[in-house]
Amino acid sequence: VVGGTTTLLWIYFDINFLQTENHQRYLISLILSSLYIILLFPVGLIGNILILVVNLDHRGPMAASDLYFVNLAVADLILVADSLIEVFSLKQGYYDKAGLCTFMNLFQQVNMYSSVFFLTWMSFDRFVALTGIMYRSMVCARLSCCLIWVSSSLLTLLPFAIAQAQHAGELTFCFANVTQIQWLEVMLGFLLPFCILGLCYWRIAQVLQHSQREQDSPQRRPHRQKALRMISAAVLVFFLCWLPENVFVSVHLLRGDTDGGTLWQDYPLTGHTVRLAAFSNSCLNPLIYSFLGKTFQDKMKLFLQARSRWAKLHRSASGKSIYLPALSEASEVPEAHR
Repeated sequence: VVGGTTTLLWIYFDINFLQTENHQRYLISLILSSLYIILLFPVGLIGNILILVVNLDHRGPMAASDLYFVNLAVADLILVADSLIEVFSLKQGYYDKAGLCTFMNLFQQVNMYSSVFFLTWMSFDRFVALTGIMYRSMVCARLSCCLIWVSSSLLTLLPFAIAQAQHAGELTFCFANVTQIQWLEVMLGFLLPFCILGLCYWRIAQVLQHSQREQDSPQRRPHRQKALRMISAAVLVFFLCWLPENVFVSVHLLRGDTDGGTLWQDYPLTGHTVRLAAFSNSCLNPLIYSFLGKTFQDKMKLFLQARSRWAKLHRSASGKSIYLPALSEASEVPEAHR
C-alpha cells in the first residue's frame, strides 16, 4: 500500500509539474505574442498596405524597382496576416492538427519563398542598376515577378505531392515535418538567398564607396551614405529575423531529433519564438525598403497632397472657389537610390 501510495504521489507531482511548466510556457508565449501584435504587426500591416496603395495610385509609369516593391508587399502582407494564426494558436498549435498543419504550411511556404526570393532579386536588380552590366526593362521585370511566383509555388507543391504520395492514408501526417522538406527550406529559403543578397550588397557597397571617394560632390555624399546605411540595415534585419528559425531547424536536423514531426511539438516555446522572429522580417521590410527610400517618399508626398486637395475640394462644395496649385506629375519624380 505504501509503495502504491508513493507511486501515486510521484504521478501527481509529475502531472502538477508538467501543468506548471506548460502554464509558464504559455505565459511567455503570450507575452511574446502581445509584443509582436502591439509593436510589429501594425507596422507590417499598415506599411505593406500603404506601399500597395501609394504605388498603385501613382499616376506615372511604374518603374521595374517599384513593381518588385509591390510584389514584395503582397507576399509580406499575406505573411503578416498569416502570422495571426501563429499568434492565436498558443495553447494548441495548428501543427497538432494534420489537416490544418498541411494547409497552413502550404500557405506559408509559398509566401515565404516568394518574399525571400523577391528580396534576393531586388538586391540583384539594384546591383545591375548601379553597375549597368545588364539591360533592365519592364518586360524583364514582369517576367521576373511571374517566374518568382511560379518557382515559389513549384517549390511548395512538388515536394508536397511527393510527400503525400509516400504517406498516403496517414491521417496524422503533415508534409512540413518531412526532413527533406525542412532541409529544402533551410537551403533554398535562407542559405542561398542570404549568400546572394550579401554578395550583391557587398558589391553595391564597394561601388558606392568608390564613387564617393572619386566622383561624388559634397552635396551627394549624404545620399550615398544613406544608401550604404540602408543596405547594411537590410542585410542585418534579414539575417537576424530568419537566422533563429533556420538554426533551430538545422540543429535538430543534424542531430536527427525530428521524427514524425516532433520538432515543433517538443519545443513549442522555441518554435513559437523563432516563427515570430521570421514573421518580423515581413513587418520591417516596409520601413527598410520603402520608407527609407527617396522615391517612395516623393510618391508619398504626392499621394498626401492629392488626398489633401480632394479634402479641400470636398469642404468647398458649398460653392466657394479656392485656388490650389497643380500637383506635380508622376513622371517628374526621378528614380533615386533606395
